Amino acid sequence: MKKAENIIVGISIGDLNGIGSEVVLKTFEDVRMLELCTPVIFANVKILSFVKKTFESTSMLHGIDNLNQIIPGKINVMNIWKENIDLKFGTNEPVAGKFAVESLVAATKALKEGLVDVLVTAPINKFNIQTDNFNFPGHTDYLNRELKGNAVMLMVQDNLRVGLLTDHIPVSEVSKHLTSELLTEKIETISNALVQDFGIRKPKIAVLGLNPHSGDNGVIGDEELLIMRPTIAKIYEKGTMVFGPFPADGFFGSNQYESYDAVIAAYHDQGLIPFKTLSFGRGVNYTAGLEKVRTSPDHGTAYDIAGKGLADHNSFKEAVYLAIDIYNSRVQHEEITKNPMKIKEKQLEKNNR
Repeated sequence: MKKAENIIVGISIGDLNGIGSEVVLKTFEDVRMLELCTPVIFANVKILSFVKKTFESTSMLHGIDNLNQIIPGKINVMNIWKENIDLKFGTNEPVAGKFAVESLVAATKALKEGLVDVLVTAPINKFNIQTDNFNFPGHTDYLNRELKGNAVMLMVQDNLRVGLLTDHIPVSEVSKHLTSELLTEKIETISNALVQDFGIRKPKIAVLGLNPHSGDNGVIGDEELLIMRPTIAKIYEKGTMVFGPFPADGFFGSNQYESYDAVIAAYHDQGLIPFKTLSFGRGVNYTAGLEKVRTSPDHGTAYDIAGKGLADHNSFKEAVYLAIDIYNSRVQHEEITKNPMKIKEKQLEKNNR
């Protein structure tokens, strides 16, 4: 396993007019972070130096033009463009979207080539990134194409994990997308992630119903009766500990979620509203199901406070922590898979404590 400081964290800078650059620099002002990993920010060192002065950041930046120049213990900034940019904090501009995409593409390429170990993405604006060459509703869809797998948005804060059956689609279309095949794929992806990425040997998963009161036995919609219940039962019979569908309205308020290793919501707001309420600004968006590790903070560009020095960096810092933890968990999982005797050794160690 790599030494901590040798785990290279690639960082895409996101929308430069938002709070992304601020939370990145605030995260690595704490020199202890540089003992946990070596960051590489895909941007431009002159721009970040300007941002640093704006927020009176104490972060020491090390500009590089080649990833072979990475220095452990430094905040490395990979120069991927040379143009001068007039930052206009709090504004939605195409030029900011252009550089956000360039940063993401370069960081993803480095991740695919093994030049960085994990990817942490700062927030983008889903509108200004759209071009003829980049037509994705967000990070997840782009990374799903580039990094092979079945991407699932999994929101994480300690033992609270909320996954989504559908993410960035209109609410009016959720029911059309809800199929047995989709439900099976998402449950299997999240179950595998809980084992491989979080070290949970026999995970328990809860699924929330689509309709109010989980359909009330077909009175308020029949998706639960016709699709969700039979699919969940079939998956359970094959050995996956999955339960539901549960009525969503009381599931979190009654603390029922604490009995499960992950909860799968039917659509975006059904899962993210309770998650963000419970996670207290420390939540992380993890893209489960990919061959590489990607995390991000659970917030957006926050134009309303951009450039004011008010951004809370804790969610971004937690995203870095989680990326490192998952990277290490995958290494351990691979070692155990290759050598099953390690499972028994670890269990004996645990029993003898």
